Amino acid sequence: MIRPEGLGLPVRSALPALEAALEGHGAAVLCAPPGTGKTTLVPLALAERGARVVVAEPRRIAARAAARRMAWLLGERVGGRVGFTVRGERAVGRQTVVEVVTTGVLLQRLQRDQELPGVDAVMLDECHERHLDADTAAAFLLDVRAALRPELKLVAASATTDAAGWSRLLGDAPVVAAEGAAHPVEVVWAPPARPVRPPHGMRVDPALLAHVALVVRRALAAHTGDVLCFLPGVGEIARVAGLLTGVDAEVLQVHGRAPAAVQDAVLAGGPARRVVLATSVAESSLTVPGVRIVVDSGLAREPRTDHARGLSALTTVRASQAAARQRAGRAGREAPGAVYRCWSEAEDARLPRFPSPEIKVADLAAFALQAACWGDPAATGLALLDPPPAGALAAARSVLTAIGAVDGTGRATGRGVRMSRLGIHPRLARALLDGSDEVGARRAAEVVALLSEEPPREYGDDLAAAWRTARRGTDAYGARWRAEVRRLESSLTGAAAGAAGADERTAAHAEPTAAPPRAGDGSGPVAGTARHATEDRRDTADARPAGGGPADTDGRAAPGGHAFRAGNAGGRAVGQAAGGRHAADDIVAGFVTALAFPERVARQRGEGAYLMASGTGGELGDGSRLGSAEWLAVAVADRAATAASARVRLAAVIDRDTACRAASHLLGRGEEVHWEDSDVVARDVERLGAVELSVRRLKEPGPALVREALLEGLRHEGLGLLRWTREAQGLRERLAFVHGVLGDPWPDVSDGALLDRAGEWLEPELSRARRRADLARIQAGQALQRLLPWATGDAARLDELAPERIEVPSGSRIRVEYGGGQPVLAVKLQELFGLSRTPEVAGVPVLVHLLSPAGRPAAVTADLASFWREGYRAVRAELRGRYPKHPWPEDPSTAQPTRHTTARLNR
Repeated sequence: MIRPEGLGLPVRSALPALEAALEGHGAAVLCAPPGTGKTTLVPLALAERGARVVVAEPRRIAARAAARRMAWLLGERVGGRVGFTVRGERAVGRQTVVEVVTTGVLLQRLQRDQELPGVDAVMLDECHERHLDADTAAAFLLDVRAALRPELKLVAASATTDAAGWSRLLGDAPVVAAEGAAHPVEVVWAPPARPVRPPHGMRVDPALLAHVALVVRRALAAHTGDVLCFLPGVGEIARVAGLLTGVDAEVLQVHGRAPAAVQDAVLAGGPARRVVLATSVAESSLTVPGVRIVVDSGLAREPRTDHARGLSALTTVRASQAAARQRAGRAGREAPGAVYRCWSEAEDARLPRFPSPEIKVADLAAFALQAACWGDPAATGLALLDPPPAGALAAARSVLTAIGAVDGTGRATGRGVRMSRLGIHPRLARALLDGSDEVGARRAAEVVALLSEEPPREYGDDLAAAWRTARRGTDAYGARWRAEVRRLESSLTGAAAGAAGADERTAAHAEPTAAPPRAGDGSGPVAGTARHATEDRRDTADARPAGGGPADTDGRAAPGGHAFRAGNAGGRAVGQAAGGRHAADDIVAGFVTALAFPERVARQRGEGAYLMASGTGGELGDGSRLGSAEWLAVAVADRAATAASARVRLAAVIDRDTACRAASHLLGRGEEVHWEDSDVVARDVERLGAVELSVRRLKEPGPALVREALLEGLRHEGLGLLRWTREAQGLRERLAFVHGVLGDPWPDVSDGALLDRAGEWLEPELSRARRRADLARIQAGQALQRLLPWATGDAARLDELAPERIEVPSGSRIRVEYGGGQPVLAVKLQELFGLSRTPEVAGVPVLVHLLSPAGRPAAVTADLASFWREGYRAVRAELRGRYPKHPWPEDPSTAQPTRHTTARLNR
């Protein structure tokens, strides 16, 4: 029997319409404002009618809270008719009819048994958040309904969702709206008084955080009740908490890294006034008792993947309008409230309507493995609101191929199925599987647990040292790390058994993911290593993410068809090199990290500077103890959009053999001939991706490679590398002029066009050249002659169309300059006496530069007749006084042209 408090929830009025929609269509979209009871009352109402209901929540904290609330409404404890299952924790009994799970647990169950036996209805809660695992679960459930379980009921529920889009996805399912009885919420616009810098990467302007703290103090003074303040991550929460010292309220922090006991205490309320600083975990599904005021910083965290560099990162973005509505709704759950928005009303209209779907921006390796295990490697048959970007999906498949998770056709291998059972990103799954074979399950699990959730910054950037600190640590991170180690170690056995079918309890402890870490289950330091050891990766401002990128872009599997086993190219096995299971921790840490991120093995190229196999540069922080290492396996790195190199946040020391074994698919050797330091450089190079291992001078490089290197030099330094005489440059200018006026068949002689046709005009000299000096011997003018239109006979007309010189009335032959937009004839004014029309070339009047007897510019004209009539008189007056010995007739159009003085002219 449901308590009266539950029966009075506003969503109850929508239950008849929802039940009718499910009976008639089998699916429905439920839109209900925050606080109406959609998360708690709807599953109980469906269960009262005999259905066993699974509710999928995006976060573990929300799953636990929803289960406890529903159990309370029934007057029971969790584990009776209402239970929950999240990674590492399960409270379900024989009488359970409503089970709240994370979307990751739901995905795992669907992969193990697509029919979902015993489940009558599935409710996907908070579907507006568009997390990739939720989108994937919806697609899988629609497959199940279409092929196996047409009677399975589906409900997509949210307060601020794209109802029309979800309706189409569910086969034009009815949209059921519940009217909210939420209390009115006053909106207070509270932008900073001075402009603040927009968020950049993980950075948030401290001035904005100081402003948020001031707004919290203002809200406390103006209203009664508790304050819920939304901030993007743990780092921002800590900074604002420090700025709130001395307020007359208890300051609490809620995020995915907070212990469950702390989270539960916040949700339980208390007698003292509170300021709750929270990330997006408090945005949906949760009611924080006593909250009357919301202060919204207007920021959120979303994943971004740089596929070209093999780095992924969380980035701080402006929260969407949908998120702002969700946050504001927290203030009106129990009584009238207020929301302080730390931006202007004008800015609000420019915010995106909904958050970016993770499928558009995140690493897709885990999603691609889920799709492959489902039997649809290309994901073309999955009903998704947004299709995965082709490039990101191709990059993900190349990663899976390289680690042996899928075969050449993209189908999941047995190894890939086992990896999908481990509940971690495929990269880490490969490191756990192959590392455990060589160094033991326990030690491999310990390192992978460190890779799953970045240790606190105070642990340092040396992964081996952080490992030792975690072992002896008594802090919250150490507790989470040890729990994750136990889970990973046991999952190795569970995953092996899972291929043949494992029990449901194993599934609860091996929560998978189809998406990179997000504001939900699990936050790791590596974008794409979703849901590992912490609940909300977006919360973790200090867990600078990196990785998950498509470094293994050649699509080849490692030798042996899977990971980097003993005997692979590149050196000895760990067992041979360092005693295998008895190897030192530093060696094991580097080996397992290199297995997870082979494209990020890095070689030193300067003090504190490294080059990764992917081609990305990396730099250690000041004071790092890793600076003396020649080789590193980089676990965590991030790169700002404007930075030339990534900042290495966490790494382990390795040697060359380990690097070569881990990245054996990137090993290669061959001739490299290219243009470097203004000449051809020919080398025989052994390299590991972008990292050079050994180099020796190549005495007899292939002619084709040399020719391409010379062309590279011409493209880089220009055609000036050739021998250009004045005549050759003049020919090029004449050809450019004729081409511009007449077009074909006259050749284009621009740099790009000449380089494109190098085989026509620079041969055979180019193929005989071996170095820069040989290019300097090529007579460019003679070579250009080969481009003239000889076949059509037009070549013979070049002197007619663009003559080198023009004869003027004085009898002089004056050079025409073709380098500008119009041909130029620079001639002494007196030599043109008697000429009434401007000379032309190819029908284009030349630009006449009229010179004084001393050769200095006197006038410029393109219309000589007009100049004689209108301009000559002023020029004559000036030059007549300066050059009295020269003739200056009043009518130049009829005067005798001359190069000489008056006296000589009269002789």
